[in-house]
Amino acid sequence: MERSKTRLHRGWRFARFADGICPEGAYSPDFDDSAWEEVRVPHDWAITGTFERENDISYQEVIQDGIRTPIAHTGRTGALPMVGRGIYRKWISIPEEDKGKSITLEFDGVMWESHIYVNGKCVHFSHFGYKSFSVDISEHVNYGEDNLIAVEAEVFENCSRWYPGAGMYRNAYLVKKNARHIKYNGVWLRQVQVENDRAIFELALDYEGEDVSFKADIISPEGKKVKEISHDIYFGELSEVFTIENIALWDIESPALYTANITLLSEDGEALDNASVRFGIRTAEFTRDGGFFLNGRHVKINGVCNHHDLGSLGAAVNVAALRRQLRIMREMGVNSIRTSHNPPSPELLDLCDELGFIVMDEFFDEWYIPKIKNGYAKYFREHALKDAADIIRRDRNHPSIILWSVGNEINEQGDKEGWRAARSLVDLCHRVDPTRPVTAGIDRPWDAFPNLFAHFLDVVGTNYKPHMYDDFRREHPWIKLLGAETASCVSTRGVYHLPAEIAIPCKEHDDLTISAYDMEAPAWACYMEREFAFQDDCPFVAGEYVWTGFDYLGEPTPYYGAWPSRSSYFGAVDMAGLPKNRFWGYRAHWTNEPVLHVFPHWNWEGYEGKVVPVHAYASTEEAELFVNGKSYGKQRLGVRTGGDLGQIERYRFMWNDVVYEPGEVKVVAYDENGNAVMEKSVFTAGKPHHIALSADRAEIMADGEDLVYVTASVVDEKGNVCPHADNRIFFSAEGAEVLTTDNGDPREVESFARADKKCLSGMVVACVRSIEDLRGTLTLTAKAEGLLSASVSVNVK
Repeated sequence: MERSKTRLHRGWRFARFADGICPEGAYSPDFDDSAWEEVRVPHDWAITGTFERENDISYQEVIQDGIRTPIAHTGRTGALPMVGRGIYRKWISIPEEDKGKSITLEFDGVMWESHIYVNGKCVHFSHFGYKSFSVDISEHVNYGEDNLIAVEAEVFENCSRWYPGAGMYRNAYLVKKNARHIKYNGVWLRQVQVENDRAIFELALDYEGEDVSFKADIISPEGKKVKEISHDIYFGELSEVFTIENIALWDIESPALYTANITLLSEDGEALDNASVRFGIRTAEFTRDGGFFLNGRHVKINGVCNHHDLGSLGAAVNVAALRRQLRIMREMGVNSIRTSHNPPSPELLDLCDELGFIVMDEFFDEWYIPKIKNGYAKYFREHALKDAADIIRRDRNHPSIILWSVGNEINEQGDKEGWRAARSLVDLCHRVDPTRPVTAGIDRPWDAFPNLFAHFLDVVGTNYKPHMYDDFRREHPWIKLLGAETASCVSTRGVYHLPAEIAIPCKEHDDLTISAYDMEAPAWACYMEREFAFQDDCPFVAGEYVWTGFDYLGEPTPYYGAWPSRSSYFGAVDMAGLPKNRFWGYRAHWTNEPVLHVFPHWNWEGYEGKVVPVHAYASTEEAELFVNGKSYGKQRLGVRTGGDLGQIERYRFMWNDVVYEPGEVKVVAYDENGNAVMEKSVFTAGKPHHIALSADRAEIMADGEDLVYVTASVVDEKGNVCPHADNRIFFSAEGAEVLTTDNGDPREVESFARADKKCLSGMVVACVRSIEDLRGTLTLTAKAEGLLSASVSVNVK
């Protein structure tokens, strides 16, 4: 028989109990749940709630930010109602003919602690919300009857340093297999060797049962069968080595994926079970002197760190939203993702395989020394090695993964015995997957090196230490070095404060914004250009992972105790998916695409005659500024003034003596021969006149899950965005559902689930979801008082 895998998406009944006390019998088939809410899974029970200061106020240290005495901390985990216990109930039918089969439930993740019940009996406990797991329920179901599946999820106060989400936030499946079957995550396509246009692999199966063999067809990226293999059990192992000729390499620019279609066979050749696994062929190497090489070609890692939340969708997994995030990152020049600071959803890794992103797959944010009261430290000593092994077994077939990271800014760096845990985890990784190196994010090298913590890492990942790269190289010549977490520049999209100057630590303002000139960072961090300079001057460093690609819920640094700040300012892109200025700085530095971006806006009423600096990012070395036709001179990129400002001038054009007058700001970019090749103008916008809409996709699927994001801009009569506009935009949809709205403002406390939202800096984004099986055209309309409305249409197929 072939296995069946059914996604348990619909038909769940759900209730949340904020105090953690559930009604008696809530897991029992006899319990009446008709008054409970019906939800889809993946489901994040907190994300549609209202932001409230009391939801996560705490008094604690923030060691990672240098705060060593307890402070009143608000918004650290997003200020949403996530704490409590939630119960999901769903009935599934198991026919009589399934008796004797292996019946399992597979969960890609349930946040935070979870218990799985079948017909009122607890059959499994999971302690780690980011971990995938499988539950064999064969002995607990009633065949020929309906069976109740109940999932209890509990989220505790102080269980996370950011917004983790809540509930069944990743996918769940019902899987039926033969009693003799391939185990959960039981396929490994281990790359043995790649050279001379050929690759050698071992295909190994972890299986249940006796007297089995297997066969497999290897399918090329073009869909052609390129290899047939088979083997019987040999000393208890079920594996075979095979060769692929004329290989297509998986690469960032051409992510070629092969597929292994595997059949488990009985002693008489009957098909027992099957699996289909994608894999890729590539070489990946970190070197001491030259950095990182992919398929023998030097590749600078232009990476970002991202938490797992999807902005207004919260932690609930959605492929369309993930794909959009990756598309925006690719436009910025990103080629790598660090899964900060826990294992990602399988969907993210699938997309990275398909789209050509390399990945640092990270396991833990804590070991045995806690950062927070109810974090992973509670489980580390008992479960860490098994958890790490399970994560690797789930993910090791993904060609996108080039590094395992066993921890982030681990407190054990400062423990003289911390090296023991580091050694154990690294050795475990090497045993379960000998093909990839292991790293960790080190933020305290003055402890990590003397205590030998760093010595057990294959690649030393350093956090916020660009000025020490040369010191690391000189003092520890054996290391392979990577900027595992860099920059942490902070800003609020479209909001500017004068004067425009470097501020470390960043300046705090009464309105809880940070200047969009992108020159500010917390005391432990730096602006973008400082990292650029040290990366360029230290070619032995493999690259960097910027903190962060996107703003995320929680960690509203530097406004730790200020309300209503409830999400981060770190992203090069805000939570709504709208780029901040430094997005274009990374694009100019990381890509070969033509780039010219000019800022700030040019609506500075009341500043007439005063200085308003104009900055620009460009892919050229020379540019000239004109204000209403008057030249403020040509500039060339490069170090001129020295010091910190010189690092910025190396990568950014800055005219800091511009006197404001309304009109046109124009920057002209010149090539190496002095020819004008690009120009960009910013105009003083007039009064808000109408709404302009832009959809990120022209077509979506009618599956009830696909999304289109529509940006609404308040513009003047000529189409210029009005940078101070805060109009409330009301959205309505025909043929679809307005799922969420977001303006990217870390201070916004209205629910994402509303179909209306005020603009931030003249813009707001609506997330629109298709309706299952409703094909044709969806039309989104946006209206606002005093403005001409607008509509946009998208094909639904």
